[in-house]
Amino acid sequence: MSLVVLGTVALDHVKTPSGTKKDMLGGSAAHFAMSARLFTDVHLVAVVGRDFPKRHLDFLKHKGIDISSLKIAKGKTFRWKGEYRQGDLNTALTLATELGVLENYVPELMDHQKHLPNIFLANFDPDLQVQLFKHLKAPRLIGLDSMNLWITHKPKSLKRLMKMVHLFVANDSEARALSGENNLIMAARSLKAMGPKMIVIKKGEHGVLFYSDKLMFSFPAYPVDKVVDPTGAGDTFAGGLMGYLSRINKLDDKTLRRALLYATTVASFNVQGFGMARTASLSMREVEARTKELIKFFALV
Repeated sequence: MSLVVLGTVALDHVKTPSGTKKDMLGGSAAHFAMSARLFTDVHLVAVVGRDFPKRHLDFLKHKGIDISSLKIAKGKTFRWKGEYRQGDLNTALTLATELGVLENYVPELMDHQKHLPNIFLANFDPDLQVQLFKHLKAPRLIGLDSMNLWITHKPKSLKRLMKMVHLFVANDSEARALSGENNLIMAARSLKAMGPKMIVIKKGEHGVLFYSDKLMFSFPAYPVDKVVDPTGAGDTFAGGLMGYLSRINKLDDKTLRRALLYATTVASFNVQGFGMARTASLSMREVEARTKELIKFFALV
């Protein structure tokens, strides 16, 4: 079952205690797609400028990602410059942002993509995310991600959008900010009341929480001994989650637990290299092996 992702494709300049990299392929949709393509066919919807390197386009196509709805517009590609400092690799310090072609972008789908059943709205302006709905013919599962920027500056647009989706993914700080609840169980309950049937709260190195009316569970994160670059880890997580759910085409207890395990595993690879260096070379054999290792960390009584 194919999967459509709407989000950003960017050129990232990242500095961490492990080094500095410039003009890396980045963006929420790109990181998501690099993870989800391990499980299903992925159609990427985004915009880049004419300055976007051809090698990045070739790279995405080589990975089997459908970029027919990746628009190349007149202007400059969205750029993000950030830094992670020693002792706090969970938080990125944004040094510069250049919106470029994002300022005038309106998402569109090719005809062969309009009937695809699985949709993910990766971190993006909620007013642009909602524009995709007019192109969808028969969506079965719609997932949504956001960030503190939109929670702070466009809460009404975000909450209106949440009424239209089935699955909402947020990190712990975003969940608390949007819900107004400090306790994550209460936060998840509040977020579900806003519309989505399923809530996934990412807790970074502390794992993940899943919440719905009939099911609640939590997993630990896979213990990584050295974090090189956390950029895109949340998008990679979402790609693993939605990719597996699209592949299995079920939403039962077993499938949801397995999807969260795969999401956690793939995200653990992402942080071990700059940009997509680690996820781009990833195979399902590696993912399966690490997932089995992750399961061993669960307490058995």
